[in-house]
Amino acid sequence: MHDLTVQIFNIQRFSVDDGPGIRTTVFFKGCPLSCIWCHNPESHRREPELMYNAQKCIGCGACTTVCDHGGHAVSEAGHTLDRTNCIGCGACAGICPTKAVEMAGREESIESILKEVLADKIFYEQSGGGMTVSGGEPLYQPAAVTALCRAAKEAGLHVAMETCGFASETVVRSIAPWVDLFLFDYKAPSDVHESLTGVPQKPILDTLALLSALGKDVILRCPVIPGCNDTDGHFSDIVALAKRYDNIREVHLEPYHPLGISKLEQLGREVRYDNRSFLDANALQTRTEEMTQQCGKTVRIS
Repeated sequence: MHDLTVQIFNIQRFSVDDGPGIRTTVFFKGCPLSCIWCHNPESHRREPELMYNAQKCIGCGACTTVCDHGGHAVSEAGHTLDRTNCIGCGACAGICPTKAVEMAGREESIESILKEVLADKIFYEQSGGGMTVSGGEPLYQPAAVTALCRAAKEAGLHVAMETCGFASETVVRSIAPWVDLFLFDYKAPSDVHESLTGVPQKPILDTLALLSALGKDVILRCPVIPGCNDTDGHFSDIVALAKRYDNIREVHLEPYHPLGISKLEQLGREVRYDNRSFLDANALQTRTEEMTQQCGKTVRIS
């Protein structure tokens, strides 16, 4: 299995927000969901994608010297990118001096990823950390993520997985023995779930129930999106889930931030949720205190 390769878009070392202790988070590319507020839209598609940041461009024209397909043009009016001619080869990203053009995504082997993860093993041991697989959706590449998690466990690491839970029972049962902690996304009420995320809610709830039956530790991670799911009914649903399943250890509310908007623009995609505001931190803190009392488990902002 170690001859498998993985499509990723980042490896973040010294992460402290993706599970206990100091961790290395491996971000998988590709996701079956299309949440309108996603702050990592470069993770949606499995293949590498070109990102162009016009604010970084100095108009040097280096990109035009390596693009044989007419994707780039530089004139007195400035730089233009014709994505219909772009084949995603990445040659322009390799030569751009200001990183105005970059490739989101790359293919790596299990061995190379694990080698980078294990480089910080001493910090995991001292802090109770380990490796986290995230995305995108890591279960969207089931064979690769299973191989990586198994290799990490066999190397003595604590393994966490952030997942939306939209996967088959077979896939979940296959990965479960190699994951110590699931950071499980619960995104929206059932009546608006498909319109906001592109998929129905039931398969996700089925996965959550399966993880409970398997006795796997879960932290429920719940994005709070203004005008989408910041309702009393949704928060009540979160409390009910936390009370229903003993294996849910904590609930983390994740405040919306508009980082994804600029990324969508750099990818040349439509912005479907153009909200550049932030949630009221004090009101959300009050909400966590109320929910902690209601469900008897720690609810905090992450």
